[in-house]
Amino acid sequence: MHFAVSLPTAGPLVNALATISKFLGITASMAVVGALLAAGFLLPDVHGKLSKSGLMIRKVIMWASIGWTIAAIGNIFFTLANILGEPLSAVMDYTTIKSFVTQITLGQYLLFQLLVALLVAVLSIRIQKVGGANLLLIATFVGILAPVFQSHSASSGSHGLAIGSLCIHVIALSLWVGGVFALALLDPEERAGAANRFSQMALWSVIAVVGSGVANAWARLNFASAWHSAYAGVMILKVVLTIGLIFIGYKHRKNLAAKAPTSINWEAFGQLILTELTIMIVALALGSWLSVNRSPLPIGGEKFSVAVTVAGLPMPGAPTLSRMLFLYNPDALFIGFLVLAVALYVRGVIILERRGDKWPLGRTIAFVCGIVAIDFATSGGLGVYAHFSFSYHMIAHMVLGMIAPIALVLSAPITLALRTLPQGRTHEERGVRGTLIAALHSKLASIWVNPIVALVLFDGSLFILYFTTLFGGMMQSHLGHFAMNVHFLLAGFLFFHVIIGVDPNPKRAPHLVRIVILFAAMSIHAFFSVALMSSSSLVDGGYFAQLHAPWVHDLLADQRLGGSIGWAMGEIPILLALVATFILWVRDDSREAKRIDRNTERMAAMGQPDELAEYNNYLAKLATQDKKEV
Repeated sequence: MHFAVSLPTAGPLVNALATISKFLGITASMAVVGALLAAGFLLPDVHGKLSKSGLMIRKVIMWASIGWTIAAIGNIFFTLANILGEPLSAVMDYTTIKSFVTQITLGQYLLFQLLVALLVAVLSIRIQKVGGANLLLIATFVGILAPVFQSHSASSGSHGLAIGSLCIHVIALSLWVGGVFALALLDPEERAGAANRFSQMALWSVIAVVGSGVANAWARLNFASAWHSAYAGVMILKVVLTIGLIFIGYKHRKNLAAKAPTSINWEAFGQLILTELTIMIVALALGSWLSVNRSPLPIGGEKFSVAVTVAGLPMPGAPTLSRMLFLYNPDALFIGFLVLAVALYVRGVIILERRGDKWPLGRTIAFVCGIVAIDFATSGGLGVYAHFSFSYHMIAHMVLGMIAPIALVLSAPITLALRTLPQGRTHEERGVRGTLIAALHSKLASIWVNPIVALVLFDGSLFILYFTTLFGGMMQSHLGHFAMNVHFLLAGFLFFHVIIGVDPNPKRAPHLVRIVILFAAMSIHAFFSVALMSSSSLVDGGYFAQLHAPWVHDLLADQRLGGSIGWAMGEIPILLALVATFILWVRDDSREAKRIDRNTERMAAMGQPDELAEYNNYLAKLATQDKKEV
């Protein structure tokens, strides 16, 4: 006999209201995603500005985000009532609410979601450009995902797989459902171009929804006891509805591919979209119920483990070469981004091959090396041991901040994107490629690629992270650990892009400046490592101590070992970048000399003296005049 463990409840009424509030919030937030998607991506822009239809959709964004805000407020109250097991009247207290949203992690995430919804509601009516719509779309995704990191998946033994797969599931589902909502918003004459563009994105979203859903169910469900529970019945029904939605999506794509836009019955197509949207709303309602109720557990519940509770994964054995190479604990969120990056890169290379253009094999190899290094440092054996030992954390840090970024920079992803991204559908539309070009030449981009800014983010952030309470706090949560790894990767990519990047840079620094920056980076990194090695106190805020890893006997010695590893692994890549910069400098000078020689030969062939000869004649005249005056 088994039973389903649920959240503490304040009664069936409050539990029902919590489910309704969650459903309305999810539906409203996905409507915001769809409206922003329509305004900034599906509809043609006019030289980067929203079209007339896009400006009209702003009202939809505003009202949907207001609905999201109201649902987020209700979600705070209903969640608190269920946690305390008290009626709503008991939690309608300022002090109680304030404590929940300021001191409890779940309350902080719910408050953050509320603030994001309110921000989108305020700013939505003011956006004028595609860039503004895209920024609001990113903010909306961040707001939607915030509570996910404190959902039931956060308590799963497969922490990284459960939370990461749920995040991917939510993002992909938001794009899929939101896109269908966006098509329903548009006039029939606007659906032709929008439907074709959405069809390609929907295929990727469906694959992500199905894959992440399977991974999340595998991580959370106890299959030996789940099948006879109400939870399993609701999940099976949701799966059936999802299969139906995939079939409708297939009909959409087949219809669009088989017929010209002018021959499609857009009225019937719109009715099919409304049917699809109705089924999606039912599936979202079932998903809301699943999010309020926890998956079934066997009698006796989960076996308590400090490692699982604190680090999110079981304690591994003492590190060995075989364990380091073959141990794997998937961080699904990182894996999802890596899979997307690989898919886009491969697609770009294939597009070039079909055009008859060749993409350098060395760049592809560099990209593969970078992706493998990231996966090894986040999900592989190194990523696993980085949760339990500071020295292994520092190795993972160096791989993410030094080795992987150099490989990715040499793979030239921006150049590949500029050569393969689709252009505008009309002569007035920027399109995806034009938007990327505008972003690369923006004032914000010029600030990021400033060598001083890149150096501060690359090396200066180390002192803020490790010599404050920030490091210990970020290691305690999956979101903090994920954000830290993303920072290492992006800061490293930016720094090496500025120094040795082969991608376009609107304000590339002179070689001498880059060499000075590299010497500064070496000095700062060495100072940081020495400070870490000579520290007499732990910088992790007690994180590693509470894990009690049996193969880490002295935490302070392990921290000092991490400092020495950081020094060695950090200096070598910077030294290699220094050598590469010297080589690039010599090559650029050689190319410039050849360019001058070609220009001289061309001018001589045209009967015109070259600039150097004219300058020598000028000096000779000056010397002759000086002799006459003497």
